[in-house]
Amino acid sequence: MPGGRLTQQERQQIALGVADGLAYAEIARRLGRPTSTVTREVMRNGGPGSYRADLAHRATEHRAHRRRQSAPRGSGSAPQAHGRDAEAVRAYEEAFTTVFMASGLPRMTARVLVSLYTTDTGSLTAAELVQRLQVSPGSVSKAVGFLEGQGLIRRERDERRRERYVVDDDVWYQSMMASARSTATLAETARQGVGVLGPHTPAADRLENIARFVDFVSESISRAADQAREVLHTKPVPEGDRTPSADPRA
Repeated sequence: MPGGRLTQQERQQIALGVADGLAYAEIARRLGRPTSTVTREVMRNGGPGSYRADLAHRATEHRAHRRRQSAPRGSGSAPQAHGRDAEAVRAYEEAFTTVFMASGLPRMTARVLVSLYTTDTGSLTAAELVQRLQVSPGSVSKAVGFLEGQGLIRRERDERRRERYVVDDDVWYQSMMASARSTATLAETARQGVGVLGPHTPAADRLENIARFVDFVSESISRAADQAREVLHTKPVPEGDRTPSADPRA
């Protein structure tokens, strides 16, 4: 059933598809499942290089058992602000986490980042993250340390002197600019190799072409981020009210 849990047989088919190098979309088509279901299944259970059907099935059963134990009897999902559907929010957060994992973030780091993006305040304390994600303080500490080092979040003190982790309008811009600087460093390093390996040799020509390409990409990222920065500080216009002049990117 497309809407139900994956069976052990389906996980075995996923494992075979991954081993054969099939795209997630093709595996999903053969199973009659959404591509996001297959992507999420593989990424949360070791990734394409380590996915095993038996281990994935046991891990899923273990997670379900833990959720049943931690949920108070007779209680439903926690009330959501603005009348949101709790199950829809959970599914969306899982899908968002999968996207970040596919881009290279560890699962816990991705979960912390998604929690910050999907909370209305845009900030949470370590204790709030621990409670929200039902994980250890050490796991949260490691994740936020990585995210802060990448410029994806920042720390601040609230009125009660508690340390909060924040994603605000400018954090994404700063992260993009940090990426551009890192890319520029790669270009500079590649160009240094030209002198070491000798100008006009095949290896030096390869490095010079890499440097030229990366220079262009770095400059394009910086220019685009500067031009689009105002979008981060503009309240979105409802879809039905948009006109060509209403979009700040126009």
